Amino acid sequence: MSNVLFDALFADHIGSEAPFLILPDGDVWSYQRFLETAAQYAHVLEALGLEVGDRLAVQVQKSPEALATYAACLQAGVIFLPLNTAYTAREMAYFIENSGAKLVLCDAKAETALRPMAQAAQAQLQVLNGDGSGGFTRLAMQHPKSFQPRARSGNDLAAFLYTSGTTGRSKGAMLSHDNLLFMRRMALYRPRCAFARFAYFSHSRAFCGHKYLPSCRMLDAVLSRV
Repeated sequence: MSNVLFDALFADHIGSEAPFLILPDGDVWSYQRFLETAAQYAHVLEALGLEVGDRLAVQVQKSPEALATYAACLQAGVIFLPLNTAYTAREMAYFIENSGAKLVLCDAKAETALRPMAQAAQAQLQVLNGDGSGGFTRLAMQHPKSFQPRARSGNDLAAFLYTSGTTGRSKGAMLSHDNLLFMRRMALYRPRCAFARFAYFSHSRAFCGHKYLPSCRMLDAVLSRV
């Protein structure tokens, strides 16, 4: 069986040395380098006990490794929950508990504050820093650079995003594989649809941001083929 979103975005690029991410410092990540990193991360998720349908809460700096973590979740069937680095400790405690996250991925600077919250929610915690270092990456280096994506249909959940909470407590919005593919297609083929473009760019910029704008442009080029 197929993995709808991962297959649509990346399957055709496995093994390709063509550039995928171009970073501000001039470093270039090829498709192969990116997908090998994502595959190793997917192995780590399963080695830590996460199964298809489990949730990964991610509060890390924007980086290629953060984007690879998203691709790893797609492959492993794990639901990706990105969390803003500006969230307060109280907000993070709520998101971790309310989402039912099985694993929390954070920057080393936040580890001391977040570990008790993760433990209270019976979730594991691993570190992934903005430069790609941390325990999560060290674990990944022990695993193969290829991964057989788990079967996921268009109706299966791919991401779990919390609302801003301006009119009440933040609520988790569930996005399926088809939801994310549809938003991208609308942004491409209906350029005057403000909602579709806002939804897509809010989604993609959550992983890249202005610091990695060249990366986002490259990602846009990849997604434009969907």
